[in-house]
Amino acid sequence: MARMANEIDAYVGARIRLRRSMLGLSQERLANQLDITFQQVQKYEKGANRVGASRLQAIATILQVPVSYFFEQGEGASGPVESSPLLSDRFTRFVSSSEGLELNRAFLAIDDPKVRRALISLAKSLAGPADTAEVVEVAESSVKSDAKVMPQ
Repeated sequence: MARMANEIDAYVGARIRLRRSMLGLSQERLANQLDITFQQVQKYEKGANRVGASRLQAIATILQVPVSYFFEQGEGASGPVESSPLLSDRFTRFVSSSEGLELNRAFLAIDDPKVRRALISLAKSLAGPADTAEVVEVAESSVKSDAKVMPQ
């Protein structure tokens, strides 16, 4: 019987996928560096299999982030077990897409915090009212979190 994905396992897996995608690394290439199958990487990213401590350390090294990166949510959040927009499949799919990666890279290239805030305000004004709060909250927290690990 297949086990249900634990919320924390799913969150860690989503962060692995996000960072791997940000670096333009395929599942197969990550798997080769870890000496595992790409199917195992898929299972980690979906939260279907738990990532052991030593494996998570190896993944962190390859993805050039501290292990804590896989558990971060941004300011004000107490941990990945909270309900979080970062757990949303929609968000993960977008950020992992070529369009999402291009948008995030361009945003992170903006050094001036005032310009970043102005861009967020512009996005809020262009977005429909239904998803604005979630999108802005995610954008602000992920930029603060990921700016620490993105090379400039």
